[in-house]
Amino acid sequence: MPEHPSDAALRAEILRIAEQRGPDKTLCPSDAARSIGGESWRDLMPAARRIAFELAGEGQVDVTQHGEPVEPDARGPIRIRRREPRGSA
Repeated sequence: MPEHPSDAALRAEILRIAEQRGPDKTLCPSDAARSIGGESWRDLMPAARRIAFELAGEGQVDVTQHGEPVEPDARGPIRIRRREPRGSA
């Protein structure tokens, strides 16, 4: 097993957790980092935040603070929420 999980593994874990929780619940990037990073999960946090914003740019998730969408330069804690599929609700 590699010392650090790949970006692809982190991306897949973010999407897996977001899908599991659904569009009404959020996750912290640390949830995915902890899930696959073991003792070194903190080292994955910059990549987890970057990947969250990449996924938001692709329209797969929303990245928020206090329930409001934020831009990639946002500072402080962020939350990730699976985006509702178009045409639903």
